[in-house]
Amino acid sequence: VKTDTVALLILKDGRIAYEEYWLTGGKEQQWISMSVAKSFISALVGIAIEEDYISSIEDAVTKYVPSLIGSSYDGVRIKDILQMSSGSAWNEDYSDRNSDINRQGRIFALGGSYDEFAATLEKGFEPGTYNQYNSNDTQVLGMLIRDTTGTSITDYMTRKLWHPMGAESESFWILDSDSMEMAFAGLNATARDYAKFGELYRLGGKLKGKQIVPNQWVKDSITPDGPHMMPGDNPLSDFPFGYGYQWWVPDLSGDFTALGVYNQMIYVSPASDMVIVKLSANSVYGTEAPSWDEFETITLFKEIIKH
Repeated sequence: VKTDTVALLILKDGRIAYEEYWLTGGKEQQWISMSVAKSFISALVGIAIEEDYISSIEDAVTKYVPSLIGSSYDGVRIKDILQMSSGSAWNEDYSDRNSDINRQGRIFALGGSYDEFAATLEKGFEPGTYNQYNSNDTQVLGMLIRDTTGTSITDYMTRKLWHPMGAESESFWILDSDSMEMAFAGLNATARDYAKFGELYRLGGKLKGKQIVPNQWVKDSITPDGPHMMPGDNPLSDFPFGYGYQWWVPDLSGDFTALGVYNQMIYVSPASDMVIVKLSANSVYGTEAPSWDEFETITLFKEIIKH
């Protein structure tokens, strides 16, 4: 009730153990992912590397996205962008109407170009040294996917991820005025298909005998591998959860999660063979900073898993 939950779905060993909807939710309701979309974008980067569209995450993003030459992303490793450590100055405070995330969000509301916005950011710190959550980093990854594959995020995801994993319903992305996907938050899908994506990652990128996302990419995506990536009270990070490649790592239990504002979540617990999806319309989210609802929700998930 507190977070205005619209859907709660629990998978155990790949089977639905609990499924319930409230308010404006529903089994066939395509719900906006918010930043849960970031984890899908990460999967697409991994697939694009497997298909040799991208040589290495050690490469500078501007090797593939020349429109960012001269911006704060010029010369920055793809890996640092995947790990929210690009070095670009950024303010993700939803309670501040003049924050970068709210300026970026107004493109969705009023029109404009995400590509043009991405090129306006200034450098804030040395890349790869500090974990600062930055939704524009994911938008840059979306540009990388588009420019290397020569197709839209929508088309690439449909062919390489959505249909191969056996999604039950079609998904869609919010677009800007230039038909570029809102890569950092604009995916819309059903609770069941969000759960299927979580199950894909629980099983190391493989479903029904088909390796859809490279296994090593899945492992690397959920493994903090530097001091600034580690969970806990970390002076090198702006949030107490650890981070991988666009996936959160709340602790060192082996669990990992995709998170979106207003309490959208895909929580994966490989040791317990469980995936939990929670979709919400939290009416008070962002009215004060920080919001601790994610911590409370994960505590709930751990109790569900325990029992």
